Amino acid sequence: MTTTFKKSTIREYFESIVIAVILALFIRTWVFQAFKIPTGSMENNLLIGDHLVVNKWAYAPTAMGLERVVLPVQTIARGDIVVFKYPEDPERDFIKRVIGLPGETVEMRNKKVYINGRPLDEPYVHFLTPPASGQTEITAFDLRERYAPQDVPPDHYFVMGDNRDNSQDSRYWGFMPRDYVKGKALMIYWSYEVSPQIYQDEGVGAGARNFFSTLAHFFTRTRWSRLGHQIH
Repeated sequence: MTTTFKKSTIREYFESIVIAVILALFIRTWVFQAFKIPTGSMENNLLIGDHLVVNKWAYAPTAMGLERVVLPVQTIARGDIVVFKYPEDPERDFIKRVIGLPGETVEMRNKKVYINGRPLDEPYVHFLTPPASGQTEITAFDLRERYAPQDVPPDHYFVMGDNRDNSQDSRYWGFMPRDYVKGKALMIYWSYEVSPQIYQDEGVGAGARNFFSTLAHFFTRTRWSRLGHQIH
């Protein structure tokens, strides 16, 4: 006589939860990552309070030709919006747009970007003030107006924020190493209109206050029209 083993309901639930946690950790570590926009450096394309899904697999290296066929791996291209480790503080993540590729010469004159001497068409760019006129004196240190020609080194990229007058980017801290890239910004899964007070609210209990403030205004401050917005 044979006996059949039947798992208890509790054990089935437990195993399902364990598998779900393992899959979630795998996806979080290797495939996707959540990222929140904390500043206005990418306005008006990305707003403060936008929550993004970042594709960490997009630029993953492949060892064999079969992997390149099966996996949708891409090369970093001009115009891509990428999340990367800030070169001056790798513990922090930044998000910018790729402008200059390895081996290219990047220059900026009167807020206009030139690649290898040719003007770059940038419909996504936002300026707080218009380019200076011919009569306006521009200091050599005003990197919002001009940037002397620089060659992008191998395995590095020149990145800039879309909000050119309010962005700490390659103009100020140099080129971004390829190894620092964490992924490609994919889509907005949630967008919340943040009160400036939230970013100023620090100290004991600030985290709890900010959480309950977000919860209380979830429906009224959620930017519903931005949910699911593809990032370009």
